[in-house]
Amino acid sequence: MNLVSKLPASGTTIFTEMSALAANCGALNMSQGFPDYDGPLALREALARNVMDGMNQYAPMAGVVALREQIAAKLQCYYQVDCCPDSEITVLPGATEAIYCAINATVHRGDEVIVLDPCFDCYGPSIALAGGIAVHVPLSEEDFSIDWTRLNRAVTPRSRMIIINSPHNPTGSVLSHQDMLKLQQLVCSQDLLVLSDEVYEHLVYDGQQHYSALQYPELRERSFAVFSFGKTYHITGWKTGYCVAPPALSRELRKVHQFVCFAGVTPIQMALADFMREQPDYAAGLAAFYQRKRDQFCDLLAGSRFTFSPSAGTYFQLLNYNNIEQSLDSELAIYLTREHGIASIPLSPFYQSPPAQHLLRFCFAKNDDTLKRAADILCQL
Repeated sequence: MNLVSKLPASGTTIFTEMSALAANCGALNMSQGFPDYDGPLALREALARNVMDGMNQYAPMAGVVALREQIAAKLQCYYQVDCCPDSEITVLPGATEAIYCAINATVHRGDEVIVLDPCFDCYGPSIALAGGIAVHVPLSEEDFSIDWTRLNRAVTPRSRMIIINSPHNPTGSVLSHQDMLKLQQLVCSQDLLVLSDEVYEHLVYDGQQHYSALQYPELRERSFAVFSFGKTYHITGWKTGYCVAPPALSRELRKVHQFVCFAGVTPIQMALADFMREQPDYAAGLAAFYQRKRDQFCDLLAGSRFTFSPSAGTYFQLLNYNNIEQSLDSELAIYLTREHGIASIPLSPFYQSPPAQHLLRFCFAKNDDTLKRAADILCQL
């Protein structure tokens, strides 16, 4: 059979590879971004209750109405924006599908989509499957901020969309209010769409805040904003997220979504709606919860040979190993997993052209004992 791959440059994701290697080696898995603790008991009980109460048939294609209403209330509470549950909010099985649908709904063959390297690994394949061309613009190597001069120069008559991600995976950087104003000015002047990946929206530290694309009126008019319940409620395995976009963009996104997965899992959506209604302030405590974990992890590493700046957002911490080893990050990640029993994520797979960095990403969404065990290993290197 003469099979020609539509994604010839794509293999198994680095997350799958490192988690599998960690499992095979019995290593501590600090690589893939998931907690080693459960989500709220009330939320898990709500899921069981909804399953037993018969909420087991298809949900509406756009999502359970009660959940979309709770999302609208949450957006008003946290961002002071009014979003229509019927025409602007779509619930999907995970943020990855939301990103895929947004791109494939609006990017045509030959369109250019600007991505900021290092970028999450689902962006490029989604662009390729839409027939688009990913244009990679590197972030600053010092602090992973946007080089606005370089970004502006990357815009051409074929540019269709810019993808932003704040808080940023894998680096933990956070876009400022001034960044968002510059983005708004750029996309409006060049008639571009925006895909705003905001799945770590509540995980911002040291008194900073998350600025959503939804808060900037002209930006909101041309943006898909993507969010994740898995990151907020420690339930990554539930694979449920949502996309907020103006009615015209939401209609196009739903046209693709209905033929990719049609609808999300009904009892999960019902459980989330119940929990959000009963505990609307749950997310307000996440920043303090995760900042304590970040600080604990960084404090435990104070005596190590790694250098680092505490992450500004997400639940990932970058560690620079330049004082320890000069090998490639992918080689060191494998070596540490096999020989020292700790798995991490190298940054090079997130780049089109990796710079000469010596950085590994570690997930600190872990129990205190796990963080202590990880730090003990790393401090011995």
